[in-house]
Amino acid sequence: MSALNAIAPDKLFRLIGTAACPAIIDLRRPSGALIPASRQRDPDSVDRWASQFTGPAVIVCDDGKQLSPGVAAWLRHRGIDAELLEGGFEAWQSAGYPLVDAAKLPERDPDGRTTWVTRARPKVDRIACPWLIRRFIDPRARIYYVEPGEVQHIADDIGAIPFDIEGVEISHEGPRCSFDTMLKLFGLEGNPHLDRIALIVRGADTARYDLAPEAAGLHAVSLGLSALAGDDDQGMIERGFMVYDALFAWVRHAAEERHNWPAKAA
Repeated sequence: MSALNAIAPDKLFRLIGTAACPAIIDLRRPSGALIPASRQRDPDSVDRWASQFTGPAVIVCDDGKQLSPGVAAWLRHRGIDAELLEGGFEAWQSAGYPLVDAAKLPERDPDGRTTWVTRARPKVDRIACPWLIRRFIDPRARIYYVEPGEVQHIADDIGAIPFDIEGVEISHEGPRCSFDTMLKLFGLEGNPHLDRIALIVRGADTARYDLAPEAAGLHAVSLGLSALAGDDDQGMIERGFMVYDALFAWVRHAAEERHNWPAKAA
């Protein structure tokens, strides 16, 4: 049972990758690995960055005893719903939960946000990748959709990370799609739930429906959502994220559930 104003690593793990995930604030000195979706902040300047968060928030230090209790209490004093991670980063790492390679994370703008750009009219890979970014890399990331020929130019102009176009780091690699590349780049490959989604996305994005039974369904739903969204790419993100949130919940909690007809009597 978690202590007062604390959350256990297993409970936080169940929230990561969902729309209900709290802001995760890491107070440690820069290191090689981070909890997914977390952002690092200097504990000595909490009065300057606290206004960026409205809560709920989970505060992380090395062991859950040094820095996080005081910072969490200070944030609660400011009216922000803040808990500390029980056992800190050490407990998270010991449990074998996913980590992100901090060295691969892009630079953030003065507002603390990353910026990404890709081709307009997204359907599969260009919705799956933003979902991964917002749920596991940077919940406040800016995602821009532009004409294909403008992607690299705009990326250079505004300092954005281009993805899913030829000639950039985050793109297709042989039979693997950009979602696969992003998982590998940020150290998330090997997570069984994300790997299963990657197989479905790859099958839908490359017309390899033999890779996963769900691939054809994802392709059909994605094209349908695109037809509904028209030129509203940001609206497509909003609709598409509901699909990937549901898919992630399915692979974690309901992948083995089967339905039959007629239904059994209660």
